[in-house]
Amino acid sequence: MEWIERLNQAIIYIEEHLKDDIDYEQLGKIACCSAYHFQRMFTYMAGIPLAEYIRRRKMSLAAVDLQVGDKKVIDVAGEYGYQSPTAFNRAFQSIHGVAPSVVKNEGVSIKSFPPIAFKITVKGVEEMNYRIEKKDAFRIIGVSQPLEKEIENNFAVVPKMWQGAAVNGTIQKLAGLMDTAPMGLLGVSVCNDEEQWKYFIAVSSTKETTEFEEYIVPAATWAIFTGAGTNQSIQELEQRIVTEWLPTSGYEYANAPDIEVYLNPDPENAQYEVWIPVVKK
Repeated sequence: MEWIERLNQAIIYIEEHLKDDIDYEQLGKIACCSAYHFQRMFTYMAGIPLAEYIRRRKMSLAAVDLQVGDKKVIDVAGEYGYQSPTAFNRAFQSIHGVAPSVVKNEGVSIKSFPPIAFKITVKGVEEMNYRIEKKDAFRIIGVSQPLEKEIENNFAVVPKMWQGAAVNGTIQKLAGLMDTAPMGLLGVSVCNDEEQWKYFIAVSSTKETTEFEEYIVPAATWAIFTGAGTNQSIQELEQRIVTEWLPTSGYEYANAPDIEVYLNPDPENAQYEVWIPVVKK
């Protein structure tokens, strides 16, 4: 229950700062995790990205301000952090389907998005196989790309990376350099609050190379979940880990990367592991 309470405290923080710049790192601190992990948890549990939820809440309140008050559109736009009226108009119409200038007109329909409240629900019809392992720091080599702080902006980045790595021979080269556990092609999200966020396509290796970038995965305790199916099913497993396993596991996120281990990378018959860094509560 403490975990759910932290998420609800984060929602209260959002509500209190809808007219300010909302600090994602502060949200992570409230929930006792990184800003990246908070966004992942929120997206899986709420069904929408955090940035979209905040946008909906801002536009919901902005519509009320315009409907019942005497404020000008440009003034309301500024109150909710939009320096450009054009950007505010675009955001408003994307949510309500009408321009902010017409909301005072009789019969105009607008939408209301109330604050989210999290609670534990009974799930778990399907089993999840996992193990807890402590592992020393290990070295990976591969290619990386910077990620943005709003994770929804990265949804197209990672698939393009994989497509490019498959076409240009990177995956085949990396497979030949793999020589230590975890023995598989790795997708590594390095997204803590101390350094530039990056996503790696990599392998665990002790071999020297000038062609690929090196990163040391820190020592950590990992909850390791196994699965099989399509690449879509790994996303479903990650969602179940966050929404079903984590709330009642006795663990919470630790400050280390998330790792996807592709034991068989065939996209239609994948065998994989999801490594979640954890610490006991």
